[in-house]
Amino acid sequence: MTLPAYYFNRPYGTNGGFNSDNPAINRWAIFKCPTGAKTRFRIVDILLRFAILLFVLVSSASAETTDFALPDAWPVARGTTSGCGVAGSTLPDRPELQWTFTVENQGFQAGAVIEEGSVYVGSTSGTLFCIDLTTGKKRWEFVGKSSYITAPAVRDGRVFIGDQDGEFACFDAKSGQLLWKHESDGPIDASASFYRDCVLFGSEDSFEYCLQSSSGKLVWKCDMEDQVRCLATIAGNRGYFATCGARLYTIDLDQGTVLSKIPIDAPTGCAAALGKDRIFVGNENNQFLAVDLAKGVIAWRYEAPVRPMPYRSSAAVMADGIYVGSRDKKLHALDPQTGRPLWEFVARGMVDSSPVVVGNRVFFGSQDGRIHGLDRKSGKEVWRYDAGGKIIASPAVASGRLVIGSNSGRLYCFGK
Repeated sequence: MTLPAYYFNRPYGTNGGFNSDNPAINRWAIFKCPTGAKTRFRIVDILLRFAILLFVLVSSASAETTDFALPDAWPVARGTTSGCGVAGSTLPDRPELQWTFTVENQGFQAGAVIEEGSVYVGSTSGTLFCIDLTTGKKRWEFVGKSSYITAPAVRDGRVFIGDQDGEFACFDAKSGQLLWKHESDGPIDASASFYRDCVLFGSEDSFEYCLQSSSGKLVWKCDMEDQVRCLATIAGNRGYFATCGARLYTIDLDQGTVLSKIPIDAPTGCAAALGKDRIFVGNENNQFLAVDLAKGVIAWRYEAPVRPMPYRSSAAVMADGIYVGSRDKKLHALDPQTGRPLWEFVARGMVDSSPVVVGNRVFFGSQDGRIHGLDRKSGKEVWRYDAGGKIIASPAVASGRLVIGSNSGRLYCFGK
């Protein structure tokens, strides 16, 4: 751990204090009491410096554990608006099936969200369900006009979701009552995200929309020049959007104006995942990219050395590892700084499901109908469930439960 420049650049004198001409002494001066005039000021100053050092050490240790403050909820598609895909909850060593919710002639292609003991999920036949997280019993359903192939989003007692007819709707989370709707001019494949008192979503009509979450009133819409199929990743008042136009856009969320466009080599529908100072996203040209936000350039590219395939899985991001699925039937673990492969796990079907990190494990589904749990450090499989059907949806993890659906119309909940 490197001490702040404050400790090395401020002269303090020669009586046991900092000496800017001798860095070796400076490193240890913080622990030395002046041997000259032992004034109260000097003693207080030394104690203050020690307290600052202790704070830095504790803060650094915390930062190495996790990159974000993670609530025990899963209100948006990737858990948080950072898109990091990391759960704030835990799971047992051997998750057990708690319940299965089954629907006829429908499938679950998108992930669920979890909030305050309820699971919200849309089906390919256009039905939005609210299910009790503990029992697996249906609380309500809303039958729409078109398919839902994107995860809902929930906040402040309201559920938001868009459909393939281009209709974005808001529902009461307790009753399922339709509160308002807003029409776009293209199918909605992008999950909603939140900024302040607004809800954001993208459409295949090439626009990103910002609406008042309470009323559905349009605040702004921004032309992204091509289809928008990904969740908005948000940091401060900046939104990051990877598009089918092969660019990563940065938008001022207060004004709805484009601040930058960074080429990412090929179209994508994956959500960009935010790391410490980089954005991570895969594309349809078989590449996984790290984009340096400060410099506005691609920091590194990764392409699988054997049979590279497109990425339709969004990444999970930790300080010491990036985890992403590919259509090459593998889950790849990469070094965040260099893109160097750490390990890979071979599944029996394509991995379009976006992984979720839960403690020291990574969970995801594959199109062979299996749900996998891997050790995050080694890539060794430590848990598996054979669900059947194809699993394209991503897991949602909260309150000690993992929820994931299959295209055969079954929604599974695992826990203790």
